Amino acid sequence: MTEHNFEHMRRAMVASQLRTTGVNDPRVVAAMGAVPRERFVPEQYVSAAYTDFLVPLGHGRELNSPMAIGRMLSESRLQGHEHVLVVGAASGYSAAVAARLAKSVVALEEQPDLAAWARDALGGTGVEVVEGPLNQGWAASAPYDFILIDGAIEEVPQAIIDQMADGGELAAAILDSGVPRLSVGRAVRGNFGSAAYTDSAAPVLPGFAKPRTFSF
Repeated sequence: MTEHNFEHMRRAMVASQLRTTGVNDPRVVAAMGAVPRERFVPEQYVSAAYTDFLVPLGHGRELNSPMAIGRMLSESRLQGHEHVLVVGAASGYSAAVAARLAKSVVALEEQPDLAAWARDALGGTGVEVVEGPLNQGWAASAPYDFILIDGAIEEVPQAIIDQMADGGELAAAILDSGVPRLSVGRAVRGNFGSAAYTDSAAPVLPGFAKPRTFSF
């Protein structure tokens, strides 16, 4: 498949998956129209790089859909001065998009092979790829103006909330009775609240299950 084919697929993604689903921030649309998504999927799936499916990456992980990433980044309204943390960076695609929208990006991944892939794919973008448990965030570079949890989780851990700057935002897909709902939250003077705005398929990230309570 040639670069011309991929460019055509990127334009089709923008027209059919982004503009028609509420991805209306011009900067987000431009960034996603420029980042070569095919670099962030396994070779056997490059033909599906720009589809609206969750693309398998191996190790039980999947690349989030363009619509989900686009909506979460659009809701954030990044202006270009922000310090961003991407949790669950996987092969690095969402971090590559975020790097075009913010001042600095830290990409956190816990799976070593995916972290190595992200470092290679993100070379030259200025993104810092770090390794550690996803549910702990990356306190060493906190506070963050925006945190993107790139997948579906049951709850946002307090450890990650504590890494948000005052007035900072966080985007994630929160599982509600098993249904991923794209949500945006804000930290204000130590308090955090979030609200869902649409349903979307999203890959479930490991380590974010709510503690189970015992019942008779």
